[in-house]
Amino acid sequence: MTDLWLDTLITATPQEGFELAVLLSRRSVKYAQPDLSILQKLRPEYADSTDALTAAAQVLALNFQTVAAANNYWRP
Repeated sequence: MTDLWLDTLITATPQEGFELAVLLSRRSVKYAQPDLSILQKLRPEYADSTDALTAAAQVLALNFQTVAAANNYWRP
């Protein structure tokens, strides 16, 4: 994928930062597996998996940590 979509990690609020972290997490899945049909085929295997959901939450937390640090934790 060569489309440029991420201009900055800077956001106005922690809420916007969290939403950016969600977007980063979702986009990383698309980069790892760009074939939509395979993604759809595999979804039932991980949708109900506690381990898979925990791993997804960890990725999201790491992305939020990165965005928060880039924004100096929204301190003035």
